[in-house]
Amino acid sequence: MPQKQTPEDALQAANTRFYTAFESLDLAQMEAVWAHDEEVQCVHPGWELLLGWEEVRDRWARLFANARRVRIALSSVWVRIEGHVGWVACTEHITTAFADGFDDSMVQATNIFVLGEQGWLLVAHHASPLPNPAHSTVQ
Repeated sequence: MPQKQTPEDALQAANTRFYTAFESLDLAQMEAVWAHDEEVQCVHPGWELLLGWEEVRDRWARLFANARRVRIALSSVWVRIEGHVGWVACTEHITTAFADGFDDSMVQATNIFVLGEQGWLLVAHHASPLPNPAHSTVQ
């Protein structure tokens, strides 16, 4: 008999769907992981706050149009659930291919999900750039 999925497992699966959609560069997949209301918010590394599903969706569409390939490896994943709200903090190791080359970056991200009838839906993604260890100096 298979084990029942824990709430933490379900939240981690929703977080995985977000990163799968990101790597696929598929807007329909990205749309499926987000709540579609005016309260959602997104902060990409070094960018301003996006509020509401339309702004968030438009930015993902532009990101996907400009990238040829994205690969994301996660580390230091931390999951927490309180009632119908869950969040995942993690470090993203991102490699992006563009028409004119590659970009490697490390980002600290927090993804906030709300549990509803459709399961866990993303309501906030906040990502902050981390210093590149290859370019940092110790003093």
